[in-house]
Amino acid sequence: MRIFIGIDLDDAIRGKIARFLEGVGCFAPEARWVRPESLHITLKFIGEQKEEKVEAIAERLRQIHSGPIEIGMAGYGFFPTPKAPRVFWIGIQAGPTLAALAKQIDEACGELGVAREDREFSPHLTLARAGARGKRSSGDPKWRKDDRSNSVFDVLQKRLASMGGHDSGELNFGNMTAHKFILYQGQLSPAGSKYTKLERFAMPPGGAPVHP
Repeated sequence: MRIFIGIDLDDAIRGKIARFLEGVGCFAPEARWVRPESLHITLKFIGEQKEEKVEAIAERLRQIHSGPIEIGMAGYGFFPTPKAPRVFWIGIQAGPTLAALAKQIDEACGELGVAREDREFSPHLTLARAGARGKRSSGDPKWRKDDRSNSVFDVLQKRLASMGGHDSGELNFGNMTAHKFILYQGQLSPAGSKYTKLERFAMPPGGAPVHP
């Protein structure tokens, strides 16, 4: 079972991003665009695990304490560089609270033998990836040895640059308050990734662990 942990989007923000994708998706037809209903903020990608290990991870996640987190979504960019783009993303502003939650999750999973993160948490919302459909493309913002110059996002980059009032710092999709994080199962297919919510973990005011 292929799993990861993330935060779902509010419907209002998802709707704004969906309209944005309708307007710009045609400028990079070779890219693998994320379906609006699948958009999420990844806190930790775990990967393939046996069912009993998934249950152990879920049990440990139930013990995490966190209150609600304010999250803003604005701006855009390309990993690792605009000249060798692998991922087209939207920026996330959340202060230290989101990073603290990601650290708690990373440490909790590490206690169960899951590999810990070797890089600083860099929150972003992936909109599209350059690469073959059905193959996972790393969201790591750092340069990788297989990164190379490509033209997948050339037209998109030019159109975004020409959009008045929509430069990388001004494009704003709004703010939301996250009240839960989610354990997801991800399934790859030629039609794109499908995500199933396995369990929700509430983040109530005060950080007390409450679960539906």
